Amino acid sequence: MGIPFNTRSFRRVSSAACTVVLSGCAASAPPFANPLSVKSPGEYVTVGTALGGPDRDWTKSFKDKKLEKLIAEVHENNFDLQAAVARVDQAAAAAKFERGDRIPTLETNFNGNRQQQAFIGFPFGGEGGMAQATDTPSKSRFNQFGVSLDLSWELDLWGRVRAGESALIAQTQAAGFDYESLRISLAGQTAKAWFALIEANQQLALAEESVESFEDSKEIIRDQFKLADQSGAQVRLSMADVENARATLAQREEELKAATRQLELLLGRYPSGELKAAKSLPSLAKPPPTGLPSELLYRRADLAAAERRLASSNREIKEAKLALLPSFSLTGSAGTATEDISNVLQIPDFGIWSIAGRATQTLLASGKTLAEISRRKAVVAESLADYQSTALAAFSEVENALTAEQTLRAREAALDKADELLEEAYDRAKQEYRDGVGDVLTILTAQRQLLTTRSQLLTVRRARLDNRVNLYLALGGDFDSRRNVDKAISS
Repeated sequence: MGIPFNTRSFRRVSSAACTVVLSGCAASAPPFANPLSVKSPGEYVTVGTALGGPDRDWTKSFKDKKLEKLIAEVHENNFDLQAAVARVDQAAAAAKFERGDRIPTLETNFNGNRQQQAFIGFPFGGEGGMAQATDTPSKSRFNQFGVSLDLSWELDLWGRVRAGESALIAQTQAAGFDYESLRISLAGQTAKAWFALIEANQQLALAEESVESFEDSKEIIRDQFKLADQSGAQVRLSMADVENARATLAQREEELKAATRQLELLLGRYPSGELKAAKSLPSLAKPPPTGLPSELLYRRADLAAAERRLASSNREIKEAKLALLPSFSLTGSAGTATEDISNVLQIPDFGIWSIAGRATQTLLASGKTLAEISRRKAVVAESLADYQSTALAAFSEVENALTAEQTLRAREAALDKADELLEEAYDRAKQEYRDGVGDVLTILTAQRQLLTTRSQLLTVRRARLDNRVNLYLALGGDFDSRRNVDKAISS
């Protein structure tokens, strides 16, 4: 399957790049291809039509307006993204520069020259009509002025220059896909940092509840100790749990500040630790459908960039081979030549012109051209290997994310059930203890397990969100999307 290239994305990246890709010049980008030797499945093993390019709207599946604002802020302030835009501009300028070799060059020139010559030893006059040599030099002066229009043009008869320009256009496209890849990666990093901040905030709230819960248990045990004269070790055990809960609370406060500063740095803000987190994690969208088509992978910007570099290196081989053929050029000049500067524009009276053609064939270049062809073939082999490796890694990332989607869902379901059972056990243990038929260890054990399970449940829910981000990044967008990439980019 080919990887369609969408030029509208470059209008969002660089006007210079758009000029190269969309201009009406004879050279064009190499066609997209899929040179994969790795056999890809018709659908992913663990679990229509693919979109034609990166999906920029995948983050909207979380339905989190705050997250959308944070991602926009990162895209606005990130210096790496700004550098990527500059690299697109550089590649586009290089392609425009290469195109200049196919366009005739026209120059206007004005020249002025005043020259004096001395003639020594010439016979001039002499007595008796006899010519005699003289030691006094004779001098001659003359002026020459002129204007001209000079035209030079190398006829790209074999398409060598077009091949070079086509290679550079592909490099411009690759730079554009690199920009898209970085943009999507930054969105994923921002989403994960935001989810980590929310989880840290929830873990802090749970730690505060834990301190209160252990305080309540301590009071229950202390009251019972006073009434029944039970062992003081049980009271001290409950007091130790309170102190451990307070230590955990301090740790959660530190983790929240660290998560806040990490996101602030990503946003380009000073890490003051003042960014406020949401109270709860966003809910997941519906799970990936069965029979997810593997063609969705070809929306990935990094894979498209690797393919464009491969296409560029192929065009560079063609350029090098065509350099072995004869080159043809035309030159022409029209203007004036006169000894009086006042007549320099009198074209009818002092006009001059010339036209010439030239054919050049390199017969011996010490093997340089053939060596360059060999070098470029090696570059193609490297680019092909990079493309294959990128594709294989992409398939692996998708399969791993799909597997994790299932295992994390199972873990969350099990922890949900454990939370329900432990809450019932804790309530019954407290009641049985008050009734005199229970023991302290049952209360404390149920309480510890309940709070630990709830902490794990928060972590697993955040892990599921992170894994969903990984799946979107691996697929190049939302698996449920059927939008055309033009719509995704313009929205």
